[in-house]
Amino acid sequence: MKYRLPALFLLVVVSGCGGSGPSSPSTTPPPTVPTASACGALGQTISSSTSIVNGAECSSANSAIVLLNLKDLTGAQAGSCTGTVIAARAVLTAAHCLHGEIGSISVFLGTGPQQVTTSFAAHPSWRESNATQYDVGVLLMPADIGRTPVPLLLSRDARVGETAILTGWGKDASGALATLRAGSATITAVSSFTLQTTFTTTASSVCQGDSGGPILVQEGGTWSIAGVISANSTLACSFGDNFYANLRQPDISSFILGRVPDAGRR
Repeated sequence: MKYRLPALFLLVVVSGCGGSGPSSPSTTPPPTVPTASACGALGQTISSSTSIVNGAECSSANSAIVLLNLKDLTGAQAGSCTGTVIAARAVLTAAHCLHGEIGSISVFLGTGPQQVTTSFAAHPSWRESNATQYDVGVLLMPADIGRTPVPLLLSRDARVGETAILTGWGKDASGALATLRAGSATITAVSSFTLQTTFTTTASSVCQGDSGGPILVQEGGTWSIAGVISANSTLACSFGDNFYANLRQPDISSFILGRVPDAGRR
């Protein structure tokens, strides 16, 4: 079973995360990028903090990985997720972050004022009953976000055994919230709809609040978005597998490019 974790209403409110079904850590090779070096994929320096779960705290300065604060139709806080800037005025996130009566979304860059979206849309085929299929959404902004967009990996599939970077604004191993973090993991399974990684002592896991963030792999020397953080195989973040919506799925890539034709591609 895969768990799309519910929003948590805490000092900073967070939403679900990504994941997949369990597999044995002993059969998963360690990622070739150490977890402590994962922020390098964001072009950022790092601290020594343990984070994402088994990762590192990153600087949000100039990062394309942004915090999404969700509000309901009355204007009350309704949770938060992570997103990735994919064009000057567009952010990629998970469809399940947009589920329910969401009235508005504000994008927070880590400093400065929040920017309210012009519009947002989940993939029309996403269903809560099968939460890891089509779990992508797009936010459009009224002005340039001011961050360098991250390209979409559309030229090839992610590969089993490939090192990936997981990043988001969710909880770390200590339960701390709303800090940008990154970790590394090895891709353990690839299907038409989903990518999978497994938490181990040498690899990272996503947690509440990381939903909608990217899983990045290298293509042509550039870290590119292979998938979107979607669900966990367990209700805990310190073991089990993570699932990610696979951007190479034709209906998913068509949905994104139909709304963001100027998105970068690798």
